Amino acid sequence: MQDNFNITMDQLRVGLYIHLDLKWFDHPFSFSHFKIKNEAQIKTIQSLGLKSIRYDPVLSDVNPLPQKTQQVQQTPVAAKPDISPVLAAKLALVERIQQQREAAVRVENAFVNTAKTIQGIEKNLYTMPAETVRKAGQLVDQIIDSLLSAPELAIHVMIGKAGAEEMYYHSLNVTMLSLMMARDIQLPQQVVSTLGIGALFHDIGHKEIPAKILMKKDPLNQAERHLFEMHCQYGVGIGQRLGLAPAVLTIISEHHELFDGTGYPSKLKGEAIGLLSRIVVIANHYDELCNPVNINDALTPHEALSTMFAKLRNKFDQKLLQVFIRCLGVYPPGTIVQFSNGVIGMVVTVNTAKPMKPLVLIYDADIPRDEAILVDMACEADANIAKAIRPAQVPREIYNYLSPRKRVNYYFDPSQPGQEQTAR
Repeated sequence: MQDNFNITMDQLRVGLYIHLDLKWFDHPFSFSHFKIKNEAQIKTIQSLGLKSIRYDPVLSDVNPLPQKTQQVQQTPVAAKPDISPVLAAKLALVERIQQQREAAVRVENAFVNTAKTIQGIEKNLYTMPAETVRKAGQLVDQIIDSLLSAPELAIHVMIGKAGAEEMYYHSLNVTMLSLMMARDIQLPQQVVSTLGIGALFHDIGHKEIPAKILMKKDPLNQAERHLFEMHCQYGVGIGQRLGLAPAVLTIISEHHELFDGTGYPSKLKGEAIGLLSRIVVIANHYDELCNPVNINDALTPHEALSTMFAKLRNKFDQKLLQVFIRCLGVYPPGTIVQFSNGVIGMVVTVNTAKPMKPLVLIYDADIPRDEAILVDMACEADANIAKAIRPAQVPREIYNYLSPRKRVNYYFDPSQPGQEQTAR
């Protein structure tokens, strides 16, 4: 690049922004261009066998050291041992990435199995009501046990092709996001169980609404809107016939009530809306923004959070909205981001204990998609997200590589999420 200049190894210093003209496997760093942070990095760079290196004066904090001309000819390329420290460091990084990839597959399988269980629950609700409600309670308790006992909670975005067009995925998303918030504010387990059942069954009244209204992509007319809004009352009626607890019925009734009194069906305001309902309202609204019936209206996870915070804040319990944002981070899973060094990637996992340090899938044209780099920002001092990017603004080859989901689904690692977030 025209803006970059070559310097020799003895000119390196902390604060220079350098480019390594090496394959990713030939150096131990997560990125091939970055700002030098310490003397240890300089020593590692000098051990790579390069005679010169490119630096970017615009992105650097300092100028290179003066060149020691008498030593220019005295830069022998060190003979590389069978397993050099550079290769050993890279292999350790690759091993960690492989563990992260295996965790993603495990989570994807758990997500699909849970979604299939929910599909069965919704299909059998009328034919085997008592047994189905029992299975729903069992499922929610299993999720809660895993979720509450995990030392850290890692929320993954599902990147595989899991058939997310199914409406029961919405129930699972709302349940997962609601329980995530409940964990953060440390609700008692019995209350969390009620929340989980209410979130799972919040849209049960949809069974009484014609599919042509539920699936209509154009805006509903006034009569259609009125009928659609009846799903809250219908849901309570179904829930009563199923013998659901009164606290669960309250969630079903109130999951569209808004804090400023503009919701439905009862236009409840503020704390007149139950605490558990206020949690579900936030999770439900977020998922509807990300996964609307008309996919062309979908917001990215980052846009959905930003919209709820900047434009719709008064419609939600603001303390709970802050909890929601704190858990998902400013860049929720599924967000395409650009790092300060220009690298583009997609957030695939957020550790709710460190929401500003997500796991990011990195685009690199030289590395096959199936072997893509995963950067754990908790381990990388050089990794800083500069901004979120709309998928439509991303070049086609990068978009295809990152494969952002048109419909965003979340799940957590049911097998000790803290393991994959361990820093080096």
